[in-house]
Amino acid sequence: MNRKLVHTPEGVRDIYGDEEEKKLRVERLLSEKIHAYGCRDIQTPTFEFFDVFSKEVGTTPSKELYKFFDKEGNTLVLRPDFTPSIARCAAKYFMDEKVPLRLCYQGNTFTNTSNLQGKLKEVTQMGVELIGDDSVYADAEMLAMMIEALYHAGLTDFQVSVGNLEYFKGICAEAGLDEETELTLRELISGKNYFGAEELLENRNVKEKDKKVLLKTSDLFGSTEALAEARKAVNNDRSLKAIERLEQVYRVLCDYGVEKYVSFDLTMLSKYNYYTGIIFKGYTYGVGDTIVKGGRYDNLLGRFGKEAPAIGFMIAVDDLLLAMERQNVLTAHHAKRVQLYYQEKNFRERLKEARMLRAEGKAVELLPEKKQKEKEPEKHE
Repeated sequence: MNRKLVHTPEGVRDIYGDEEEKKLRVERLLSEKIHAYGCRDIQTPTFEFFDVFSKEVGTTPSKELYKFFDKEGNTLVLRPDFTPSIARCAAKYFMDEKVPLRLCYQGNTFTNTSNLQGKLKEVTQMGVELIGDDSVYADAEMLAMMIEALYHAGLTDFQVSVGNLEYFKGICAEAGLDEETELTLRELISGKNYFGAEELLENRNVKEKDKKVLLKTSDLFGSTEALAEARKAVNNDRSLKAIERLEQVYRVLCDYGVEKYVSFDLTMLSKYNYYTGIIFKGYTYGVGDTIVKGGRYDNLLGRFGKEAPAIGFMIAVDDLLLAMERQNVLTAHHAKRVQLYYQEKNFRERLKEARMLRAEGKAVELLPEKKQKEKEPEKHE
């Protein structure tokens, strides 16, 4: 036998036994809390046309997509991200819908990159998209739902960092930076590369006062005091409105009673360029990456023909499971199984007994009696 056939490609793996039971349980608990907010399930294809995830949409870079062709020559990709797919669906099926939509999903995404540092290329995601509501209450609802879902699943030690892209964009616009410089600067500051950011601004001949404000953003993270400091640092309307929005969202989060899980970061960055305003990421110990990501993307649905504001979040189920495992808050709950042994002469009797027990909700295994010596049956009443 070719031993290579039993192995999986790099970046994917099998999940079975206790680990799969734990995963299913966490997914069920997350789903319970999400559905408690009135969300309705939606399922999108595993692969889509390339244009759904194109550069213009602002999603995953083309080089990180799994691309292939159908027999008509169309370029298709395995989905790297659910949000553009949900946006496409909303534009197709809910074009004239005026009432806000709360759509939730669960499935696997695929990212084709070689620099993963041991990370998986196929991962399970669960998430929610709230479409058609541009209010601070929608922002707060997504954050509160996400926090409550994590807590309901059993995670208690975590923090959600919240920012607003408009704050930084306002400063960049005031300084006269072009889009390419802004994106480079955002990446440097988000990565806490203070010297790289300073060198970039000097090379662009940015005014000293603007350079000082831009570099100061690297220190604007933490509690609500960070918002007060951020407000003092600027005087342009765009940035001030961004701070005001965060303050309003925080007050609503206090009404939900989840504010202790929230902090702020005015330099937050996402690889998805479709985000337009509030953005957030969730962290816990035991993993080196975020366990949740989300934000507002008010222009994305317009790419598919439906002008509507939207906000959503994604839970990285595999990273969440790893964190919970390392924090010793994840256990497998085995359903008690009844084992019934039969011989040819009493099969019908045992089958009848098994069907009665199954009707009562019990899990029953029918086993040939010759296996009984290998494993004793569990007793049942």
